[in-house]
Amino acid sequence: MGVQEIKTPAEFQEKVIASGKPVVVDFFATWCGPCKAVAPAIEKFSNENQGVEFYKVDVDELQSVAADLGVSAMPTFAFFKDGQQIKELTVRGANPGGVQNGVKALLA
Repeated sequence: MGVQEIKTPAEFQEKVIASGKPVVVDFFATWCGPCKAVAPAIEKFSNENQGVEFYKVDVDELQSVAADLGVSAMPTFAFFKDGQQIKELTVRGANPGGVQNGVKALLA
């Protein structure tokens, strides 16, 4: 399915908070080098893990959503299950292994 970009707070509410599926959200910025470096790995994970939805949020476009979740570094990967953020799984920085471990924990 790939990583889909969320463009509005309402779309975030619908696709992440109201989702009954496990969700990974990549908070990124277009000017962020590490965000660009890790993007191909995240795209690969999204295609390998069919039971998990992957989305990305541009923090400059959706500042309110990023602020509500306390995102202060890019990239930050937030993990949700049944609409609830699982804070202990949050990964800050370009850390594909950490994201992969978070996905495994979501599916466990």
